Amino acid sequence: MQQADSMSPVERRAAVSLAAVFAFRMLGLFMVLPVLATYGQHLEGATPLLIGVAIGAYGFTQALLQIPFGMLSDRIGRKPVIIGGLILFALGGLVAAQADSMMGVVLGRILQGAGAIAAAIMALVADLTRDQHRTKAMAMIGMSIGVSFGLAMIAGPLIAAAAGLAGVFYTTVALAVVGLGLVAWVVPTPTLALQHREAGVVRSALLPALSNPELLRLNYGIGVLHAILMASFVVIPLALQDRGGLPTSQHWWVYLSALLVSFVAMVPAIFYAERKRRVKQVLLGAVALLALVQGLLWLNLDSLDGLVVSIIVYFTAFNLLEATLPSLLSKVAPPGAKGTAMGIYSTSQFIGAALGGALGGAVYGQFGLGGVFLLCAVLALSWLAIGVTMSQPPYVKSYRLPLPDTHSRDEALLRRILAVPGVAEAVIVAEEAAAYIKVDTQVLDREALDRVLQPA
Repeated sequence: MQQADSMSPVERRAAVSLAAVFAFRMLGLFMVLPVLATYGQHLEGATPLLIGVAIGAYGFTQALLQIPFGMLSDRIGRKPVIIGGLILFALGGLVAAQADSMMGVVLGRILQGAGAIAAAIMALVADLTRDQHRTKAMAMIGMSIGVSFGLAMIAGPLIAAAAGLAGVFYTTVALAVVGLGLVAWVVPTPTLALQHREAGVVRSALLPALSNPELLRLNYGIGVLHAILMASFVVIPLALQDRGGLPTSQHWWVYLSALLVSFVAMVPAIFYAERKRRVKQVLLGAVALLALVQGLLWLNLDSLDGLVVSIIVYFTAFNLLEATLPSLLSKVAPPGAKGTAMGIYSTSQFIGAALGGALGGAVYGQFGLGGVFLLCAVLALSWLAIGVTMSQPPYVKSYRLPLPDTHSRDEALLRRILAVPGVAEAVIVAEEAAAYIKVDTQVLDREALDRVLQPA
């Protein structure tokens, strides 16, 4: 583990441009969230159930196609899959923009979700970056997700106020077209598509990942988190408009305030969790807060100030969990199986989104706004009950270390790597000529590890 040099221009261009493509797509998916419940009421055939289904409909096809499209990119190349997915996403936006019925919007959202390119993008990042810079490139994509979500909450109401719901969907089409241009003319083309266990799904790792209790808890958690998100946005815009008296065109400042305050509030919590090694406690506290705030939303339905404060608390809990869960998954996933674990985790997230939208719409139609907040509270409490049984996570980081081909076939090498102080787990993949290791950086003897990895 020698000191890493700086990213090359090609690596930097790949990381920045792919982070932008990812952000444009996520922005297009989430921009509809804060406006569909209010603007969609006027479409033919609109019912609370169909509005909820439309909000989360993209999750059905995302969950179905996420892993298969990632595997397809191993066979036919990353760029063809990404370009095809962006075309599907753009077509879905066109269908929804031109729809005059809620069923048309549902169809458009399903088609948007069929552009499931996240796994292919991650694999392309791995193809285009060296091992020592891959984590940095992946972090750029992770940051782009948070930024795009925040922008979507603000841009959605502003665009809808100016151009209606159709204008929001046409904007998603424009974002997809810009993404296509970036992939075609800015993103470098790799000379070879390789299978990266830290970025892609490996068939042999699927069953172990699906049977790992700690990973299953995280998968349930991310599913619940996004089910609550979709169910909440069936009713939060309506609560602000109908009970709080705030016009839909003004909702953007509520979300902007919530996002800014929640970001400031969550940073110290994340810092405390990592530095003091209290991730489990912080995670469970955030889940408990997520359950509690549902009651606050219900109690403050007739107070705009109360609703705004409750939404700020909600976003604080949501953003803290959204940032903590992937880090926790990285700690828990076995070495060489992080990509597979992340693929299952993402699939669970999309299943949660699909079910949450449908459940939120159904419950709102039968029991009103309060019924949805009660549903979300029950979901959060179920997660809390499962979460308390989780083990304290290991505080480790994952690395992929390339090995000389002859060195990777040394049968005693694994034993020598595991003997290095600070190395918690390791696996050698001879066909990749690489070692996947998990280390505690506070006690790792880097010099000893470098000596072990040097060819004889």
